Amino acid sequence: MHIKSITRKKVRDISSLDKTNQVLEKKKNTFCFSFWNKKIIQQKTLSFVVLFFLLFSVIQNNVMAPIFFQSREAIASNDEERARLERELEAVEKEIAEYEGLVATTQQEKAALQNKINELKGKADKINLQIKSTNLNLEYLNVRIDETTTSIVQTNDKINTTKNNLSNLLQTYSQLNQTSLVEILLGSETISEFFDYSNALHSIQEKILENIKELGELKVTLNNQSQELTSNKEETQLLLAMQMLQQQDLEKTRKEQSNLLETTKGNEQKYQQMLAESRQKATEIKGRIYQLLGVKTQVTFGEALDIANWVSSRLGVRPALLLAVLTQESNLGQNVGTCNRAGDPAYKSWRQVMKPDRDQAPFLKICQELGLDPDTTPVSCPMYQGGQQMGWGGAMGPAQFIPSTWMLYKDQVSSITGNYPANPWDIKDAFVAAGLYLAKWGATQQTRDAEWRAAMIYFSGSTNTKYRFYGDSVLAIADKYAQDISYLKSVAKQ
Repeated sequence: MHIKSITRKKVRDISSLDKTNQVLEKKKNTFCFSFWNKKIIQQKTLSFVVLFFLLFSVIQNNVMAPIFFQSREAIASNDEERARLERELEAVEKEIAEYEGLVATTQQEKAALQNKINELKGKADKINLQIKSTNLNLEYLNVRIDETTTSIVQTNDKINTTKNNLSNLLQTYSQLNQTSLVEILLGSETISEFFDYSNALHSIQEKILENIKELGELKVTLNNQSQELTSNKEETQLLLAMQMLQQQDLEKTRKEQSNLLETTKGNEQKYQQMLAESRQKATEIKGRIYQLLGVKTQVTFGEALDIANWVSSRLGVRPALLLAVLTQESNLGQNVGTCNRAGDPAYKSWRQVMKPDRDQAPFLKICQELGLDPDTTPVSCPMYQGGQQMGWGGAMGPAQFIPSTWMLYKDQVSSITGNYPANPWDIKDAFVAAGLYLAKWGATQQTRDAEWRAAMIYFSGSTNTKYRFYGDSVLAIADKYAQDISYLKSVAKQ
């Protein structure tokens, strides 16, 4: 799964050019009908027109207002809101760091009932703060999205106004330019009258060029604002996914704590007995169902481990990390593979949920190669906030590759699995694709830092600590899988 200040530009409003056009048209007609009978009033009329035109330009330079931005009161309000959110976020992150230290300390102590309860409580408190941090980041992003949306509306309005101004200028210039300079010269009472008319034409030309230049700058501004809005929405999508994972983890922690207290009734001896019984046999571990949404048939943990070991032997990525990443992707829940299914409404179609210029063409090609119906092949849904779509969906299969990224890896996947073409919904191909991606970003080093970095990039394309919950959660899952794998190996040696 994978912002810019706007230059204030003053522009001239030439909405009153119609009046100027009428005067200049009258002047042109005067030239035509009094070619041989020139009167002194012509010179006075033209002088009045030029004076009026120059006066109009001076006035316009003084009344132009900046564009793209809200009122000073709105800007001050937004700045105050940002500052408040930044202060709250800093305080929350400080508390998170304190709870991280508490959890780490508790985990290192003796495996006693009270310590376990304290560990679970500390973990729940930490997750609550992480959810609060995510909510603050989402609130901060919403401010930026509102600002950018307002700027886009204002820029579009200014583009339309500039287009109208340019159209009026071109029409005026065309009318004035119908009389040749020779005719104007011959029809002028004095040389100065000829130059006045010529200067008027030149001024119109300059305004046309200014409006053309401004229109180009406005379009660049609009493009930048649109890119900023897209970036903000994609960032919101990642944070919403993070929030969902955090809430799932919190619920799991609370349930674990509740079950622990219910089972032991606070009795240390019962807890120690429970720990001994929890060391499952190898056959029980192998029989555990390994949930992977998007896969038509479920596989057992043992089967998934066999695939992960096979991929690891070829790519050098730890089996536990591979299992953890694919598990975490599936833990994104209802948004995995719940769009574009047979019977889904139109708004969940691949034409709506996939980014048009990035993923739609590759998706059609993938479906065509695999003989799949693009209108009924499940893909992930985008995230929604307040009924508004944030970012894009369209991720495929258990490894959650978007179509454009899958196209970059499918040939490498085929060369390893022997499946031509590679299939993102095939469990083995999905494992290999995930392994290739993680290996590219350093997971083959098999250090904690390297694996955390690779997992973070797998999720967001960066190591932005705003999304660190994903990387931390993947490593926590990998630790649990590593314990199971270690136990299986110890049993195999007996």
